Amino acid sequence: MTHSLITSMKPFIQEVWKKYEFEQPTTIQTRAIPAALEGKDLIAESPTGTGKTLAYLLPVLEKLDADKKAVQAVIIAPSQELVMQILEEAQKWAEGSGIRSASFIGGANVKRQLEKLKKHPHIAIGTPGRMLELIKQKKLKMHEVKMIVLDEGDQLLVPEHMETVRNIVKSTLSERQTVLFSATLPEATEQLAQDLTKNAEVIRIEKDETIDASAVDHLYFVAEQRDKIKMLEKISRLESIKALVFVKDIGNLTVIAEKLAYNHILSSSLHSDLNKIDRQNALKDFRTGKTNMLLATDVAARGLDIKGVTHVVHTDFPKDLKQYVHRSGRTGRFGASGTVISLVTEREERELKKFAKELGIQAEKKVMRGGKIVNAD
Repeated sequence: MTHSLITSMKPFIQEVWKKYEFEQPTTIQTRAIPAALEGKDLIAESPTGTGKTLAYLLPVLEKLDADKKAVQAVIIAPSQELVMQILEEAQKWAEGSGIRSASFIGGANVKRQLEKLKKHPHIAIGTPGRMLELIKQKKLKMHEVKMIVLDEGDQLLVPEHMETVRNIVKSTLSERQTVLFSATLPEATEQLAQDLTKNAEVIRIEKDETIDASAVDHLYFVAEQRDKIKMLEKISRLESIKALVFVKDIGNLTVIAEKLAYNHILSSSLHSDLNKIDRQNALKDFRTGKTNMLLATDVAARGLDIKGVTHVVHTDFPKDLKQYVHRSGRTGRFGASGTVISLVTEREERELKKFAKELGIQAEKKVMRGGKIVNAD
């Protein structure tokens, strides 16, 4: 039985919903879609992996006029990978509707991007700098834009992007609708978001009740800081593992990647200092299974939906409970099973136990024996 929220939408949206066998909309979807359809400005916070993209994409598709040859919706995202991912979703959900989407990212060939604009996309998805550049050159015309979406808003409303984002929003006519979505919404970001929106409805979802978190196991190994890399080597040898490994900064990440490579363990790396091609290759190698570990910083992994991650590994301990939840939300997405492994020093073990207690989960202490994970006696 398709949910009434979906059956009230255009037939092509219902078709895709059926085709991909979606069941219930998630909490953020049930709350944000009706509000967005009413034309309200929104500021929404919902954890990673709770279906935020569809929460704004479906209203965008519902409201678009496919017969009009003009950009009617603009979606801004902080990273190139995220832009490409949103584009993929937009194309998947617009199937059979005649609605066209195009992406505009920094570092890509400008001429090709101008070609894309000549094809009159209805939805323009891009990174802030490149979008503003195209607007200023009057290549991207904003006067028909009815809706602006800021995805991973807390990363867009930072000093280096703030002005750019403000100028993009200002380039549209005043009756536009602005919606901002983010996995985390600090007070300061909410304030900035209020300035960009009009009487916005604020939606905060702490935890999605429709997604079963119990499919995820939480375990940990105790190791000295310097022995954590040895543990990673052992983890990489586990059978059919596909692990997303979180490291706190680029320096640490580089050191770990080099030490693993020295011991003949291939891993992929994802961080903001890499160029576009390197980042694409890292993701491709990981997605296709050429490497079975993707080392990433928190910022670089934001918003990325990588299918089939079996394990999330906290190499550097998360700075707070929220970060633990976000990172861990990368496995077991939408009710699939997964495992979260924390590599902790004795001091961090105490912190982890606190986290587990607050989250109401069991974090079990384990050791490696003969290449298998076994209970610590």
